[in-house]
Amino acid sequence: MTRSEKKSGTRVLHRSIAHRYPVAASGAGILIRDETGKDYIDASAGAAVSCVGHSHPDVLAAMREQMDSLEYAHTSFFTTRAAEALADDLVAHAPDGLDHVFYVSGGSEAIEAALKLARQYFVERGEPNRRHVIARRQSYHGVTLGALAVGGRAWQRQKFAPLLIETHHVAPVYEYRDRAPQETAQAYGERLARELEAKIAELGAENVIAFVAEPVVGATLGAVPAVPGYFQAVRAICDRFGILLILDEVMCGMGRTGTLHACEQEAVAPDLMAIAKGLGGGYQPIGAVMVGARVIDAIAAGSGFFQHGHTYIGHPVACSAALAVQDVLVRDSLVHRCAVQGEKLRARLGQKFGVHPHIGDIRGRGLFLALELVRDRAAKQPFDPALKLHARIKRAALDAGLMCYPMGGTLDGVRGDHVLLAPPFIVSDAELDLVVERLGKAVDTAIAQTA
Repeated sequence: MTRSEKKSGTRVLHRSIAHRYPVAASGAGILIRDETGKDYIDASAGAAVSCVGHSHPDVLAAMREQMDSLEYAHTSFFTTRAAEALADDLVAHAPDGLDHVFYVSGGSEAIEAALKLARQYFVERGEPNRRHVIARRQSYHGVTLGALAVGGRAWQRQKFAPLLIETHHVAPVYEYRDRAPQETAQAYGERLARELEAKIAELGAENVIAFVAEPVVGATLGAVPAVPGYFQAVRAICDRFGILLILDEVMCGMGRTGTLHACEQEAVAPDLMAIAKGLGGGYQPIGAVMVGARVIDAIAAGSGFFQHGHTYIGHPVACSAALAVQDVLVRDSLVHRCAVQGEKLRARLGQKFGVHPHIGDIRGRGLFLALELVRDRAAKQPFDPALKLHARIKRAALDAGLMCYPMGGTLDGVRGDHVLLAPPFIVSDAELDLVVERLGKAVDTAIAQTA
């Protein structure tokens, strides 16, 4: 018996080796129950995953039906009706120009595949010199090496820096802290767009593959949307220089912000779009890249195949589960409900925290909202990172039976704390009241511990 096994009683290499995790035993609706019988309100849907809630009977029935007929078929030999039906559904509701789907098992894999598709697109076109990818600081695109290289989460990149490909980063949209006092939102967005244009000029437009961004920045900044016109300016810049626009909607997409795709609210369509999380609602590991026609056409006219793949892509049970989730979203008008309940949650957060001395900002879209915590509200001064306020809030919330998604390093990878909320779309008004009540107690408990 190893020292770590003696301490924790587990052979699982958990995210934190020393931490003792409660054992999840069952779930229903927006609740998860542990083995002791304690219930937790899942106010973050795990990590913005469980959009239709836990144990939805229609999704479970679709999975059983698929498993009764076929549990797995490798995509080098077969396609399946489940994979074809899900792709047809996704394309039917996709942003303009996205007409094919490449399946993966999660968000990081989706970004990896998107990067490879983008590179291969230019190779097929006879532009092999295109090698640079530009993204934004304080972004998160996944933990596999390519996705980590593109992401801007500095603390997570640090240990693995020697293994990462060279990428380039510009400023994110972070209006709460970065828009100048006399600067309009439009002028701020234009300034950020000029920064991107300057970076392209520095690298040489003929050497740039793509710009990668989250329409609403999720885990790293905490539900930060763009200012009006920013993404339209970005789209125009990409078009002017022949650069692909890759949007990462892994966390903010599939209805989470109140429209099926977050980019709908920006009135832009990408060339490649990564989706996951709400695609399968947590019922099976699944993600996808939505692929634009011009990318498909270039590969079809060249080598004729995408030089990438995994064992479990297009898994029939995962595709059946995801299609059932999408059917439930449409049948029960859950994307619209997400927008409505999001407004209600935002109003409740405003009532509870609007004048709180340590809440600097309440932001987000749909049921994808966040609070940014500050030591001094007027000066927007963050708490000392050594206090690990975000971790204290998570512990206090779990003690109160609430799952939320706190994170540190909001400002620069070191300083700053925020709490992300992303409950299932089925959340009721009464459950919203409980979420805000329990979060308020957790925030005040955690802050009191830092005094």
